[in-house]
Amino acid sequence: MGRKFLYALAGLAYALRTQPNMRFHLLAALAVLAAAFILGVDKYELLFLFLAITLVLLAEMFNTALETVVDLASPGFHPLAKAAKDVAAGAVLLAALHAVATGVVVFYPHLRLILQTFR
Repeated sequence: MGRKFLYALAGLAYALRTQPNMRFHLLAALAVLAAAFILGVDKYELLFLFLAITLVLLAEMFNTALETVVDLASPGFHPLAKAAKDVAAGAVLLAALHAVATGVVVFYPHLRLILQTFR
């Protein structure tokens, strides 16, 4: 493996080790993928789920990177540092809302069919 790949893995490990939200999002992603397997979603639905999951994890990692750099540049409180962190957190929120909407669109028809069989 090249050094740059190892650096990328170190960044991923850092995010997982230090960020509770990253761990939460990863566990949620694993639960979603397990549900997709159990419910038998098709390959296109699975692709949309993977896209939503990746978007959330990417947003969380960019948020972590930005917060780290802001803390380094501005260890004390500064309104612009707060704004930068808030905007990055807002990006994670938007990605998470997109993932929830994707999950509803993908899973609703499968769950509706299951619930109809119990009537």
